[in-house]
Amino acid sequence: MSLFKRVFRVSKAEAHAIVDKFEDPIKMTEQGIRDLKKDLQGSMTSLAEVKAIAVRTRREADNHKKLAVDYERKAMMLLQKMQNGEMDQADAERLATQALNKKEESAADAIRLAQEAERHEQMAGQLQANVNKIKSGVNTYENDLVTLKARARTAAATKKINQQIARVDSSGTIAMLEKMKSKVEEDEALALAYGEMADLDKSVDDEIDAALKSGNTVTASVHLLELKKQMGIKMINGPVGNS
Repeated sequence: MSLFKRVFRVSKAEAHAIVDKFEDPIKMTEQGIRDLKKDLQGSMTSLAEVKAIAVRTRREADNHKKLAVDYERKAMMLLQKMQNGEMDQADAERLATQALNKKEESAADAIRLAQEAERHEQMAGQLQANVNKIKSGVNTYENDLVTLKARARTAAATKKINQQIARVDSSGTIAMLEKMKSKVEEDEALALAYGEMADLDKSVDDEIDAALKSGNTVTASVHLLELKKQMGIKMINGPVGNS
């Protein structure tokens, strides 16, 4: 492998290590929550602006609607004055016609503004749904973060313990203890086997001596007296001398 390839592999491994270090799930989640809160703040600002436009547009639509009604009322009043002889017919009809034109313009503006208000209100509804979704996401991720931190602490503690156990095992201590245990069990079995072999190698004399040593002395004396009686040997007090 060329020097360039070796350097490339080392650099790649270091890069992966750096990426793994930066890809801390807790830090990533915290950053994600911060981003969501930032988005939430922007969405709420937009929602407030759209709602304000919808309210203002709806108010303007209502005002133009009222204005149309007022222009119609004024046209009727002009005609009423003409009928009562209070105004010249030509002037009354001219002004009444202009009032009706204003009424139509106001009515058209009222319809247009009402439609715009409805669009803004729909947009506000969509933004409200997005805001609610982001809020729900923030709450969910914050709860997940609490759980994730607890799991991370547990995992770190478990990892530390397992590493300590692995280091103990890797030092050969456990294997050494198992080997010693096996050796002791083997020696115990061997000692037992030798004992059984020694029992098999005992002579009749050894068995007699063993029986005499381990038996009851009173029982042995009784047997001795019976044997002497059978042999016709008289009982003599004290030790027997030479004849």
